[in-house]
Order: sequence, then C-alpha cells, then structure tokens
Amino acid sequence: MVKTIELVNGVVNMLDQTKLPREVIYVECKDYTMVAKGIKELWIRGAPAIGIAASMGIAIGANAINASSYDDFMKGLEPIFNTLLETRPTAVNIQWAVERTKKLLDERKDESIDSLKTFLTDEANRVLENDIEINKTIGKFGSRFIKDGDTIITHCNAGSLATGGYGTATGPIRAAVEQGKKIHVYADETRPVLQGARLTSWELMQDNIPVTLIPDNTSGAILQKGEIDLAIVGTDRTVANGDVANKIGTYMLAVLCKEHNVPFYVAAPLSSIDFSIPTGDLIPIEERGSEEVTHIFGTQIAPDGVKVRNIAFDVTPAKYITGIITEKGVFRPEDLHKLNEPGTDLESIMLKAE
Repeated sequence: MVKTIELVNGVVNMLDQTKLPREVIYVECKDYTMVAKGIKELWIRGAPAIGIAASMGIAIGANAINASSYDDFMKGLEPIFNTLLETRPTAVNIQWAVERTKKLLDERKDESIDSLKTFLTDEANRVLENDIEINKTIGKFGSRFIKDGDTIITHCNAGSLATGGYGTATGPIRAAVEQGKKIHVYADETRPVLQGARLTSWELMQDNIPVTLIPDNTSGAILQKGEIDLAIVGTDRTVANGDVANKIGTYMLAVLCKEHNVPFYVAAPLSSIDFSIPTGDLIPIEERGSEEVTHIFGTQIAPDGVKVRNIAFDVTPAKYITGIITEKGVFRPEDLHKLNEPGTDLESIMLKAE
C-alpha cells in the first residue's frame, strides 16, 4: 500500500493526492500552515487521514513555539488549532485531534515545554499507527458481511489513501480478499473531484483487487440489473442518531440500495462519530469553489459565467443504512448512541452476519 503521510525529523511528508494517478509526489510540509494548506486543497483527504495530518500539524507547529510556561505554550497553540479547524468543517476528525491534544496536554501541564513538544510528536505518530490497527479491526468485523463471490459498490475513496493505511470502507474488502474470498468492486467515479476514479480504482489495482470504474449516474442501472450484493462507504462525520455525512452522492447511492434491497454499510472509526450532534440536520456542510465543477484537470468544460453549486457532502439518514462498521463491532444506526453510554453490553446489540 502507498504511504499517505508520515512525520520524519520535524517534517510532515504528505502524498499530494491531487496528482494521482498520473504522478506520485510527496510534499514536504515544514510548518503547520503548509499542513493546513494541504488539508484545505485536498492534497490529503478522508476523515481519518486529515485527523492524522492535524495531529502532525499540531506537533510541528508546537516545535516552533517559544514559551517558558505551560500557559504561554497553550496560547501559542491556539492559532495552530484555529487554522486547522477552519480547513474542512464537515469532517469531525480535525476537531477530534484538537480536543484530544488539549486533553492530553492538560494531563501533563507540570512537565517541561521540551517534554510536551516531544510528547506531541510521539503522539502524532501513535495516532497514525493506531489508525492502521483500527482500520484492520474494522476490516475484520466488516468482512463477515462479505460472501465469497460478492460484488461490492463503493463511493468516493475511503481506502488506504484516506487513512493512515488499509482503509475504512476498503478495510472489509481487503480483509475479505486476505481470507481468500473472490470478490469484485464497482467504484463510483465521484464527481467533481473524481476520488473514485483517481484514487479508489488506482489503489485497488495496486493490490490486484478486481475493480470496475463507473460514472456516478450508472449505479442505479447496475443495481437495477441485480449486479450488486452490498455497498460499503466511509464517513466524514456520523452523529448520535446514526445519520451519516459523506461525500456528495452517498445519499443518492443509499436510496438506490434501499429501493433494490441491497445492504448499505458505513465504515466509521469511533473518531469519526460525533455523539454531541443529535441528528444529521445539524452537521456543517462544506461548499467548495465553482472551478472544481467547471474544470477538469485545468480544462474548462462549462460555459463562462455559469452559476455553480458545489456541495461537497450530503447526509444519509439512518433509515437507509443497514449497519455501521466500527472497531468495536457492527451496529444498527439506531443503536449507535449506546456506544457512548457506560455499561452497554456491546455484544448484545452487535449486528450479526447471516
């Protein structure tokens, strides 16, 4: 698998995914503003991956702070936190990284500033390592719902490129292949940035996993023909009632799956679940610039001056989702809130494969 991001000697090396699949280029981010730029401009994308990037951005930003006290150090971190939080509002993982950092530092406020800086660097690398292990666990749980011979449809990219490695939505796919199951994947192209075409199809081909690329508006026809056994997608933010925000077009695919009685699963690490938001109506939805729609790789395809609405994410209501795959197991959307309640017997609410 291609390495998405790493922190080495105080520099964040970030794979520029806007260049894929034509070029494999790594950008050296030597300060946190460069990391923020990479998140904002989609050099790195996918909720888990940008959470990792945020943790690494905080670490290298902290190294540049000149402070003699804990309070001054925290004041120095505030603009770093704010800059990263402003990059992508829909994905909850940046907020998760910031809040996690604050909590961990508060527990170590009596340590020296140099010690705290070292800790943040080590912690950023732990976030990366933990993400890979979480994805593999998601893969193990999710693969139970994939049968030998199944054909799976996915939308956008929730693979190794969107995470620290292995992938969330592709985790069950990779695990199924490792178990010897013969499967096939249909990848939606995912307009307007074409993450499915450029990234998902590319990374699956790198691992010799059979994949067929389709235009977004083809999924309905393929479902109607009975060619799909299940859908697995990722998530940028899942909320307490099981509603899921993911790349634009996910809602459309979920509705089509419901109509054709095809199970629709969401792979969601716990870091991407926001229990503080009760319903999907309250999820902030990012809208992006018009050029992503009017141009493809710098070539204009639309008339000059045409009005554009470029909504980056949509919200899929829980009623369209069969199960949410986490590192704790697979759960019905209506049971998701119980994961945040102390004393819950997870085994009793876990969704079982047939």
